[in-house]
Amino acid sequence: MSVPARIDLHTHSTASDGTLGPAELVGAAAGAGLDVVALTDHDTTAGWAPAVAALPPGLTLIRGAELSCRWFGAEPAIPLHLLAYLFDPGSPELVAELARVRRAREERGERIVRLLQADGIPVSWSAILAGAAGGTVGRPHIAQALIRAGLVATTTEAFGPDWLGERYRLPKDDIDVFRAVALVRAAGGVPVFAHPRASRRGRIVPDELIVELAAAGLAGLEADHEDHSPAEREHVRRLAAELDLLVTGSSDFHGTHKTVRLGAHTTSPEAYERIVGLARGVTPVASG
Repeated sequence: MSVPARIDLHTHSTASDGTLGPAELVGAAAGAGLDVVALTDHDTTAGWAPAVAALPPGLTLIRGAELSCRWFGAEPAIPLHLLAYLFDPGSPELVAELARVRRAREERGERIVRLLQADGIPVSWSAILAGAAGGTVGRPHIAQALIRAGLVATTTEAFGPDWLGERYRLPKDDIDVFRAVALVRAAGGVPVFAHPRASRRGRIVPDELIVELAAAGLAGLEADHEDHSPAEREHVRRLAAELDLLVTGSSDFHGTHKTVRLGAHTTSPEAYERIVGLARGVTPVASG
């Protein structure tokens, strides 16, 4: 069969914190000239079915999720994200863990809103829930409420230190990263560490942890990402080569929440084929 050429393995829809619905997202992916797109909403598979139903001809969908994880080998623990591809969405342990994380995310969001309201900031939890439209509630939804209230101009400003980045930031209850890798593997999925060297996002984990995760079943590292500098991308590639991990590139597209475009960074066909070959949960969905 022919090997797809333009592959973006990290995108978000309104099922979590993107601004395009799953059906709109796959349409936009086709319009951007992609051959393969992965839907990787935060801690949920809710967007899978509508994305499959709307899949345009010529586009292949990789069903996945981005898991909210934490490494407890530092104090305080360091948050990180794990991209999980082609896992069985009915795996009981993974389903239960994702549901727990979504509840924790929503509870954190409500606590943040109460802090804002206590300082006289006019935001409404019910309006934020309505804006999420059933998707997993996250800080970007609160950022949109701050924008609507005229308090900040952009999502970037909302995530600054005066707002959600520091003053009104609260921790959430994530999954231990080793447990997450084990759960994804047990569900037949393929775990890839998202933007592992993105120091502009905050603290990053040491390479020694990635060595341990590789031994525990981690399959790959995301190198080409908007939040990686050229030096960080090269570091990730070298580490992946040393550990025989596959390397991905992707946009981490969120719609209007971020300026990055679909297909801004892509994955090689060889890495894509390794992911598909490793998967035992679900298969890619092709249309037309």
